[in-house]
Amino acid sequence: MQDQIFQVEGCESGLEIQKIGNAEFDDDGKPRRTGNLWTASAHIITAIIGSGVLSLAWGVAQLGWIAGVATLVIFSGITIYTSSLLADCYRSPVTGKRNYTYKEVVKNNLGQVMYMACATVQYANLSGMVIGYTITASISMAAIQKSDCFHSRGHGGPCSVSHNPYMIGLGILEIFLSQIPNFHKLSMLSVVAAIMSFAYSSIGVGLALAKVISGKGERTTLTGVEIGLNLSAAEKTWRMFRAFGDIAFAYTYSQILVEIQDTLKATPPENQVMKKANIVAVSTTTAFYMMCGCFGYAAFGNNAPGNLLTGFGFYEPFWLVDLANGCIVLHLVGAYQVFAQPIFSAVESWAVTKWPKSKFVTGEYIIGIGTNRRHNFSVNFLRLIWRSSFVIVATVVALIMPFFNDILAFLGAMGYWPLTVYFPIQMYIAKNKIGRWTWRWLGLQLINSVCLIIAVAAACGSIQGLNKALKTYKPFEVKE
Repeated sequence: MQDQIFQVEGCESGLEIQKIGNAEFDDDGKPRRTGNLWTASAHIITAIIGSGVLSLAWGVAQLGWIAGVATLVIFSGITIYTSSLLADCYRSPVTGKRNYTYKEVVKNNLGQVMYMACATVQYANLSGMVIGYTITASISMAAIQKSDCFHSRGHGGPCSVSHNPYMIGLGILEIFLSQIPNFHKLSMLSVVAAIMSFAYSSIGVGLALAKVISGKGERTTLTGVEIGLNLSAAEKTWRMFRAFGDIAFAYTYSQILVEIQDTLKATPPENQVMKKANIVAVSTTTAFYMMCGCFGYAAFGNNAPGNLLTGFGFYEPFWLVDLANGCIVLHLVGAYQVFAQPIFSAVESWAVTKWPKSKFVTGEYIIGIGTNRRHNFSVNFLRLIWRSSFVIVATVVALIMPFFNDILAFLGAMGYWPLTVYFPIQMYIAKNKIGRWTWRWLGLQLINSVCLIIAVAAACGSIQGLNKALKTYKPFEVKE
């Protein structure tokens, strides 16, 4: 058996370590990829069936049966279409060279200026997602404690719970998990997270459906929550805008699509497999979204909570509510890593380029684990310090801004239009040399413009909601 040198740290890094045995490589000299349709689908489902699904009943309540269902279907269709456009841009059309990240795809198709704009939006959005997942996971952990308290003391009992210890605990766990080197090593974590997402979505749907079947469903309307003494026309409009943002957030994953596609085997062609994975994952999640949103609205009517499982629309059976929230936590632990990996890789790749001979940056230290040290774990000092620092900062930001629905709406508005719609469409136009004012060009620009308007409206609604929340919020106060 001969010693061979192969690259680690995903698709961007130049870190090298020594491996005993035969190593297989792709055409660009990087380790051969092993991903397939099902691992890619698992990564996508892990990314998109997350905290957003819990707010869909609230979103449908703000929009009503007609606009709510239509919005879910329309966003689903747009996401599948634009994701397919993006998948076709993975390899450069002339050389066939792989583009390992989203921003590389943009650079090779739209130029340096768009590359910088894309990188800024992408990493800001990914960082925001990580912070949002920290908030949501802590809410679910606190909900388990509150559920047990309500079960023992009654639904009106004093059950104050602070989310802060849970955020800190999650941050400590993510520091350890963040040492997983790259996307290629996340497959099992994503599979477990995807299973958890199906589990808690199914529990939420089942509880809502049981309430409807029992005849305890509350009043619903075609246009959603009604203007009256407790709701002004202006507030109704702001809520609708935030609902658009929540639903957009529920379909956002394009910012990691290229990184997921880069895990796929070279044959069959990656774009073909990725398009199938897009359809499988988005269609599956849309079915769950429709059930969660529609059954949740039918169960709670215009009083649907902002979070279906942590807003205590359901108190009993308390153990099932606890199980669902436990599944949410496990899912978000994995989703955190899926969204954080592109950020980790970008900084580490830049450091390797800047200081290629630094042992601090490139040195890998193998630690044997288990019986006879058969399982090896690689430690890199840059990875250890940089990733731990990122998780700590994200946790601190989450501690001072725990606003669920408004955060979701803002993230949806910031990420959905530029990353899911604008860049894929512009790259498709540039790659295929589609002429201005042709029917195809006009159709693509129509999609682009409509999504931009929705994104701006959602951003305005979320900012208004955050402004209201900040006026009454006291940091580090124990939550009821």
